[in-house]
Amino acid sequence: MNDKATLKDPRKLYPGPPFPDQPQQAPGLARKMDPTPDHGEESYHGSGKLMGRKALVTGGDSGIGRAAAIAFAREGADVAVAYLPDEEADAKEVIGLIEAEGRKAVGLPGDIKDEAWCRELVENAAAGLGGLDILVINAGRQQYREKIEELSTEDFDKTMKTNLYALHWIAQAAVPHMPAGSAVITTASIQAYQPSPILLDYATTKAGIVAYTKALAKQLIERGIRANVVAPGPVWTVLQPSGGQPGEKVKNFGKDSDFGRPGQPVELAPVFVLLASPEASFINGEVYGVTGGKGVA
Repeated sequence: MNDKATLKDPRKLYPGPPFPDQPQQAPGLARKMDPTPDHGEESYHGSGKLMGRKALVTGGDSGIGRAAAIAFAREGADVAVAYLPDEEADAKEVIGLIEAEGRKAVGLPGDIKDEAWCRELVENAAAGLGGLDILVINAGRQQYREKIEELSTEDFDKTMKTNLYALHWIAQAAVPHMPAGSAVITTASIQAYQPSPILLDYATTKAGIVAYTKALAKQLIERGIRANVVAPGPVWTVLQPSGGQPGEKVKNFGKDSDFGRPGQPVELAPVFVLLASPEASFINGEVYGVTGGKGVA
């Protein structure tokens, strides 16, 4: 076998900017993006690393959460997917992909800014799956504001509740269901380390996610549960054109990465699989950067 035949330049694996103008109203739908993100629908192939596992993924309708949900199913896990009701069209596609692997899928539409719903969705996930041993808290809100004067209390509150409060509510409800050997994975961002001036509230929450997860990891390892963080850089998700970035930044999104392009959601999937699997048995309280070369320090 000629190994060189399988090698590809990572800079040219996926599309790069400039991208077409494509504004959407939040929360947006991945199916309307151009080019359509690769969540692993065709490109991710599993190898049984998560056979029999039971996972809850928030924000699993699109973006990084969708890629994780697809990968988990292809690795043998049953998956519950939490999403906003407005994202139903994308979520149905993910549920279909999970079921196509012969795995159980549970759809959980609702707004995680509501504490009661956060606790209910965990109970529904555990009941629907018959247990819970992988928790991916990934759903997030990102809406840029050019000036501090434009960042209203309502904006700040929505971002905090979506990205931080919900993290706490969901983790607090889920941990009692999770046996030793389980895994918690949160999604932070390069914004926790290199914050953009137009993302004051978002960057603040992402730094909070890192601190929260590191502290939680120290608690949970006493129960035999690991907790780790994935910190992406620029990834081509619907978060960006639906108010996450100005139009010009969307057009050139990922241009400044070492690859000259944004990452695709599927490129993060193997990291989530690793951290969820027994292969990560000595990994706890770590931050895994997938930043296109920008680092998380």
